[in-house]
Amino acid sequence: MMNITPVVKQLLIINIIFFIGSQLVPVSYDYLIMYFPENPDFKIWQIITHMFMHANLLHIAFNMFALYSFGSMLEHFWGGKKFLFFYISCGLGAALLNFAVNYYSFQEGLNILIANGYSKSYVLQLLSENQIAVKWKEILTVTQFENFTTAYGSAVLGASGAIYGLLTAFAFMFPNAELALMFIPIPIKAKYFVPGLLLVDLFLGLKGSSLFGSGGTGIAHFAHLGGAVAGFLMMLYWKKNQFNNNRWN
Repeated sequence: MMNITPVVKQLLIINIIFFIGSQLVPVSYDYLIMYFPENPDFKIWQIITHMFMHANLLHIAFNMFALYSFGSMLEHFWGGKKFLFFYISCGLGAALLNFAVNYYSFQEGLNILIANGYSKSYVLQLLSENQIAVKWKEILTVTQFENFTTAYGSAVLGASGAIYGLLTAFAFMFPNAELALMFIPIPIKAKYFVPGLLLVDLFLGLKGSSLFGSGGTGIAHFAHLGGAVAGFLMMLYWKKNQFNNNRWN
């Protein structure tokens, strides 16, 4: 097993500090996780800080294990600066796609309400007070209402978007490497495993339900996809230009 690399080590430490701090000071969640931009709880720094916040011990344990497993190998090949740039960029890509999907869901409902005589300021004021007008449920379909209110009130946290970028880069560089998972008895090559994982996220994101039951998963599937897309685009660009300096880094 590869030794932990310097930037991965620092990222692990930062994530653990954030996690312990958030457990000791629960109110920190309100300031450091990422809210929808129309929500008054949104702050610009959340675009970065949400990457280091985690909901529970299992959440951070899974992400940090993935960061160690895939990140150390990538940093070994790229060097610390390039790896950190890639990691943060994938996290930002995850935030961007998550914002885009939520904006579409929110704007669809808002436009319908405006067309039915409600002003944007009135709607936002009610939502900011955690209230709704009962009439909205008659104007919007069930799906539109759920998407509208969920988009406004949703908050994102975790390193998963950046981790998905690392997974994509790993599959790009080592497509035939075999990955073994606890719930799958046989190893699967990275070039099959990662696209399969992304298809599951896409399905669950569109369907809004879980493989393990009905209802929402509580997982930002489109943030995962955003991190993967950002990672893939950077890998394509770097691969295309790798011979400019005759080296990846």
